[in-house]
This record gives sequence, C-alpha cells and structure tokens, in this order.
Amino acid sequence: MYSANVINDGDFTKTIYTLIKDNRFSDAIKILHGIPESSCTRAGLSLLAYCYFNIQDFTNATSYYEQLTELYPDNNDYKLYYAQSLYQACLYDEAVKASNKLIDHPEYKNQVTKLQAAIKYSQEDVLSAKSLVEACSNDDTDKEINLGCLLYKDGHYEEALTKFLNSLQNQGFKPYLAYNIALCYYRLKEYGPTLKYCADIIEKGIRDHPELSIGMQTEGIEVRSVGNTLTLHETSLTEAFNLKAAIEYQLKNFDAAREALTDMPPRAEYELDAVTLHNQALMNFEQNPTEGFEKLQFLLQQNPFPPETFANLLLLYCQHECYDLAADILAENAHLTYKYLTPYLYDFLDAIITQQTSPSEAYQKLDELASRHTEQLRKLTKQVQEYRTRSDTEMVKKTVIEYEECLERYIPVLMAQAKIYWDLENYAQVEKIFRKSVEFCNDNDTWRLNVAHVLFMQENKFKEATGFYEPLVKKSYSEILSVNAIVLANLCVSYIMTSQNEEAEDLMRKIEKEEDQLAFEEPEKKYFHHCIVNLVIGTLYCSKGNYEFGISRIMKSLEPYNKKLGTDTWFYTKRCFLSLIENLAKHMIVLRDSVIQECIQFLECCEMQGKKVRTVAYSTLSEENDEPNGKETVTYEARKIKCLLVKLQNY
Repeated sequence: MYSANVINDGDFTKTIYTLIKDNRFSDAIKILHGIPESSCTRAGLSLLAYCYFNIQDFTNATSYYEQLTELYPDNNDYKLYYAQSLYQACLYDEAVKASNKLIDHPEYKNQVTKLQAAIKYSQEDVLSAKSLVEACSNDDTDKEINLGCLLYKDGHYEEALTKFLNSLQNQGFKPYLAYNIALCYYRLKEYGPTLKYCADIIEKGIRDHPELSIGMQTEGIEVRSVGNTLTLHETSLTEAFNLKAAIEYQLKNFDAAREALTDMPPRAEYELDAVTLHNQALMNFEQNPTEGFEKLQFLLQQNPFPPETFANLLLLYCQHECYDLAADILAENAHLTYKYLTPYLYDFLDAIITQQTSPSEAYQKLDELASRHTEQLRKLTKQVQEYRTRSDTEMVKKTVIEYEECLERYIPVLMAQAKIYWDLENYAQVEKIFRKSVEFCNDNDTWRLNVAHVLFMQENKFKEATGFYEPLVKKSYSEILSVNAIVLANLCVSYIMTSQNEEAEDLMRKIEKEEDQLAFEEPEKKYFHHCIVNLVIGTLYCSKGNYEFGISRIMKSLEPYNKKLGTDTWFYTKRCFLSLIENLAKHMIVLRDSVIQECIQFLECCEMQGKKVRTVAYSTLSEENDEPNGKETVTYEARKIKCLLVKLQNY
C-alpha cells in the first residue's frame, strides 16, 4: 500500500526500513515517536501511518493519513489510504465522503468503487454493494470473489461456493479464498470439507511463517505476542482457527475447541479480535463464567461485534437463571433486538423471562411456539417423503437440513415447557409433555436423556428409565468418563432397583478402571465420576432407611479425600449426614457406636482436607476473591456436623 516519495537522510532511516522489512512495525513506531517533532517530516508521518495500518491500529493510521492529506492535498495516494483507514476503523460515512474526492480520477476509479462496495457490504446494504461490484472492470480478479461474498450474505451458500472455487482454481491457493470456501461448507453443515480447507490454511501458515509461533502456546512454550500485523491478517490463520474451534464446539468436542483457540498465533488479550474474544468467552464459560459474561458484555459495547454476541449473552443469562439481567439487557438494547434476534428467539426468551413472574402465561407462550414448530416439522416430513418419491436427492438433502434446524429450535421450547412442571415436582405432567413430542424427538439424545430423568424421579419406573439411560451410556462406553456422572449414577441406581446388581457392578468397575488409568496419566487432575456414583447409591440407601450401609458407602466414595472432596461431592455428603443426625435425634433409628465413631473420624479427615474447598458454588457474577471465607469451607461445616454427632453420642 505504501510507497515512499520523500525520505530524509538520517541515522534512523536504515534501522526503520530494516524493522519494517522484518515486520517489526511496533518497534519502528517507538523509534519514530522518539524523533523530535521538528524533524518529523513527510517521510516520518508516512511511515507512522503505514506502520499503524500494518498493525491494524486503524484509528492512529486514520489520524496520520488525515494529516498527510491536509499537508499534501495534491497527493491522491494519501487520500485513498485515508479512506481505506476510515473504512477499516468502521467510520463508514466518513470513508464514503473521503473516497468521493477520488471518484473523478480514472486511475483510482476501480479501487474507489471496490472500497465503496465494501463499505455498503459492511453496512448491510447488499443491493448498493452489488451494483457497485457489477460496475467494476471484468478484468478485475476480485470481481467474482466479491460477487461470491454478496451471494453468501444473501444465504446462497452453494452459489457463493461455486464462485470461490472458480477463483481458487484460476488464481491458485490463497488463504482468504480457502477460508471463504471453508465458511460456505460450514454453513452447508459439511464439516469434513470445512476442516480440510482450515487444515490447508494452517499448514501453509506453519510452512511459510514460522515466526507466527503457531501451536506453541498449546504446547506450553512461552512466546511473545506476534501482534496484529498485516502478515497475520493475510494468512487468514485467526479466521481458520476460529472456524475450526466453532466446528469442534458444535460437535461437542469442547477440549478440541479450546485447543484450536490456543493453537492460533499468540496475542495479548487487548490485541484479540472480536470473534476470538467471543469464542474464548463461550468455550471457556464452564470454567470461568464470570470472565465469560464480562467479555460478552464488553463486546456488546464495541462497534462492530460478532452478530451472535447479543443472543448468546441473553441465552447464557437465562441458562444461569439471571433472568433480571437478561430482561435488563433486552430493555436497554431494544435497537439490537430486531437486528440480531430472530422472531423465534425473541419469543423464546420472552417466554423464559415471563416464567419468573407468571408460569402459566409463560407456558401458554411456549405452547404456541411449540405448536408452530410441530406444524412446520410435519410439513417438512411430508416434503421429504414427496421428494424421495420423485428421487430428487438434492431437495431431500436440503429439506432434511431444514427439518433438523427446525427440530433444534423445537427441543429447547419443549424443555422449557417441561421445566415449569419439573420445578413443581409434577413429574407425571412432565412425562405427558414428553410423550406428546415422541413423534419428532424419539431419536434425539437430549429428549431421551430428559425422559430418562423424569422416569427415574417418579421412583416406580426404574425399568423404563434403564431403557432410556442404557443406549446413551453404551454409545460412549469406550470413553465412559465423557458421560455425565449423574447419568451413570442414575443408571446404576436403576440397575440396583430392578435387581440387576451385576450390571451395576460391571459399570462401576468400568468407571473405576478408567479413572485409575487417567489418574496415572494425569496425577494432578481430579475425577469425580466414581465418587458421584457411590454418593448417589449411598444416598439411595439412606433414603430407604438403611443408614449404616448408605453412610459407609458415602464415606468410602470420598477416598482419597484430596482427590474426591469438592463442592458438589460435599453437598451430597452433608445432606446424608444431616438426615442421619435428624433421624438419630428423633430416635427413629439406632446406630452402633462403632459406626458413629467411624463417622466422626471421617468428618475429622474432611476437616483437615477441606480448608480450601468451598461449600457454595462460585456465583456467576461474583466479584469476590477466590479464597472462600471461613464459614464457606468444608472444614467449618464438617466441624459443625461432628459437634452435633458427638452431642448425640453423649446424650
């Protein structure tokens, strides 16, 4: 972009050009800023503007190019660079105004037309952008690519893909073209080709730019930030890694998704682009919800921000039951509602928030939403059958994708309806709601899992619950620890309650074996699956009045304490101990002194190991320190429970 017209001789000149040649633009900027203002000539201003543009600091680049256009009004190159900087800084109206000054210059016409098309595209004025692109010269290789971008914007992914593939064939491999192709495949839900093109981009980046330290952060090697250079932008590595992470996240490979984010060239947090920041917030949310909320809220104040940010922030607030905050965000950003929320998503969020004040009204809203979806699902089912009769494979594929997308929207509505009655512990009504949807959801894992839970909770349908839990567990039997611990625990209980003790023992041995293997490979990591299964079984026996066996099972489940004692495991443990104490105090049960002594010894071990273990989960919006206060520790509560037991023993 930059071509120096005037270069002052000086000791710094050679150094500056060496730094620029080595892509060390930040170092060049520091030296240039160290020059006295009187010697900061045209060359100095030009170099500063150029360096800022290359590190994608478009605000500063704009400032320097503006100065150059004022000092040298006859230099049209500066005017073009100024307009480009304004566009990159998202100052679209100013960019149009600046570019209009060059519209009458034939040698700049094509560049200005493309720039104005890009501005209209960013402003989502697709019609104006299309007319400007079509006005470009047919000899311009960018024309077909830009037409492909417009097709993509209108949702015509297959046509856009054809344009990009043609351009790639004609121009050879270019990272940004490969990324556009990958993005089209992603929208068509063809994840195999998407990952293939992402891998091609990454492979080329590793081969051509070892200085970008790709993958070193994941390997634990300390590397300095590579910055937001033009080189990084031209490699499309950031985009490829983000897309790869999105696919892994969609496929529920959460560790792989997080790894894709750490594999990208390292940058300081303040240098991260909006998409990377959004994906970091989303993919690390379970580990750090507070930081996730902060990042999404920060992005919402930026211009522009990823379109998914608004919806994801609202959904996460609702998921974590921060309904008042979700309502506030909706009220404060009414102008974003129509732009970033589909009518379905707005109606769904409205019903979820309404549930807090009027469950009956919320149920009615959800029921209307569910009825619309069931009608659409039936319609799509008929269409699929018709296309199959005509042997129209292409339309069958397209309609099946549409059906799956409709089902994805229907499942959350159904679960929200069920939750209203679940919270009221009206499990029979929840079961009725699920049975009404069996026509569409019978093969859906989320639906089957929740049906299993509601059958389990009714305490007289363990056999039916087993029938739903078993296939879900067997699907991941080779990686049993990838299954939620509560699912495994409930299946074990269902086995026990239906006299299938051997199956329960086999499952528990499998869990214990995998945990032992992983504990050997990663000794510092904690695994709770086997512990939670034993806790649930122990709780079951306690609830049936067999406290001696139940409590002994619970105490054994927490060994070794430094590995198994956690916020969740302690929660289930103390519930059983408090129930035991209550029944002892009411003289409803009698325990041998030796058992009570074992309980006291167990609580003393928890007291020793629980100094830093919280008894309450982290608040999603907590601003408190990580260290729990004295009364929020296992040590404090274990001591209190031990005190009660000793009193009862001496009574």
